[in-house]
Amino acid sequence: MGEQAHAGPPRPPVRARGEGFGEAGREVSDAVMAASRLFVAISARALADAAPALTLVQLRTLVVLDSRGPVKLAVLAASLAVNPSTAMRMVDKLEAAGLVTRQANPANRREVIVRLNEEGQRLVNQVLARRHAEITAIVSRLADEQRVNLVEALRALVEAAGEPTARHAMPSGPEPATFP
Repeated sequence: MGEQAHAGPPRPPVRARGEGFGEAGREVSDAVMAASRLFVAISARALADAAPALTLVQLRTLVVLDSRGPVKLAVLAASLAVNPSTAMRMVDKLEAAGLVTRQANPANRREVIVRLNEEGQRLVNQVLARRHAEITAIVSRLADEQRVNLVEALRALVEAAGEPTARHAMPSGPEPATFP
């Protein structure tokens, strides 16, 4: 596969499972992997309920557009850590599904601007609301102290990964497109 663009700050090299931090590190890694599987399953269920024909990768693209707003195709590709031709194929599929629109950038006709349309925004809101409801139901079964510890741990994990902490937080990396 071709070289991929990466958004955000440089990330430390990935170590082999548990490398360099012992048994406790392996336990943490295993717990995070289990939580990751849970979150993917929750996302898949929410998407299947709302739009069974879409894939999780397509949903990820829509969520990036939701958080970034209208963006140049190159910025979308960087945000997804894929090359521009892969992003263009994704946009083609999402446009055919009636979820995004694209236009030439008025400031530079060679650039393509991609944005969610009303149907795409409705779908993202619906899937995120379903995910939120399921996660809330799970978290409500935890003791108060466990919830506090979970919030602290997840915030630290998200920060260590360089990810945005709020739904509409701007990821670091390429700036969104601006239009007249």
